[in-house]
Amino acid sequence: MTLTNKTTPATGRQRTLDFLAGKATDRPPFHPIIMRWAARHAGVSYRDFCLDPASKCRAMIRCAEDFDIDWVTVMSDPYAEASAFGIQVEYPQNNLPHETGHFESVQALLALQPYDVAAHRRTAGRVEEIRLFREMSGQQYFVVGWVEGPVAEYADLRGLSEASLDFMDEPEQVGRVMDMIVEAAKRFITLQIEAGADCIGIGDAFCSQIGPALFCELAYQREKALVDHIHSLGAKAKLHICGNTSAILPEMIATGADIIDVDHLVPSMARFVSLLGPRQVFSGNADPVSVMQNDTPERIVATVRQGLRDANGRCILSAGCEITPDTSSANLRLLREAATDHPRS
Repeated sequence: MTLTNKTTPATGRQRTLDFLAGKATDRPPFHPIIMRWAARHAGVSYRDFCLDPASKCRAMIRCAEDFDIDWVTVMSDPYAEASAFGIQVEYPQNNLPHETGHFESVQALLALQPYDVAAHRRTAGRVEEIRLFREMSGQQYFVVGWVEGPVAEYADLRGLSEASLDFMDEPEQVGRVMDMIVEAAKRFITLQIEAGADCIGIGDAFCSQIGPALFCELAYQREKALVDHIHSLGAKAKLHICGNTSAILPEMIATGADIIDVDHLVPSMARFVSLLGPRQVFSGNADPVSVMQNDTPERIVATVRQGLRDANGRCILSAGCEITPDTSSANLRLLREAATDHPRS
């Protein structure tokens, strides 16, 4: 199979689609998770990055152009859907957003209905971001929308401690709430794909904290339903769960998501490669702080290349989670350049 001609490189979008299809590419796609880093690089306040679609899109496209990044995403914080469900969120000028309260009981959550995407600033803004990405960059980049997974969204609505108790004390009621969350997410997914998203990421970060039994009981089938819905609309699916997901990675892969994010706390991707389907890949998994932010150039390159070897080349270039805002531009470039001699054949 002939490799992509390096004098006429593929667009980031085509490189990613070819990589996911198992075709030859000149290099693995480069998909760093940049949020606060992107805002800082582009000189955009983090409040505007979260709330103003045009500012977000300009910042992400500038980073893609400056660092040869293959994707652009709507990622910024986990509160788009939570705010649509009624959670109050504060947006400091240059710091992370934070919620100012939670629903007081499972019973209060049971009274909720799926939100109207167009009626809420954050959810409507996310759809607008995808439209703007397409308007501003055409088919240049792999455009990724986002929804919160059922466990993460439940925790956003109830608070982490209260949610943990609910999972143990009232699992049946929790399941009913999560079914409603999934129904709302499906509607949100549909509008993002109709706006032009190539892929939808599902962020279910809290799943690494609840143990494999609860993951299988509460999350697996619901995440799979979201993946199936995304696929039914002709888009790709990405599953992101922070932390050490070693105990649940087989189930994460079994959801059918095309891209499985692997955090640095997973010791190695090697033992899980055989579980991947023919059109599935990993993304990850360098430590964003001890390696990407703080380590030497030699160690960054060695870590990235070891990850590619562990994944048998089936890995999109990224750190295990968000690139920190204090990571140098030089180190981000090293993450990309470490794979220049790892074409997919």
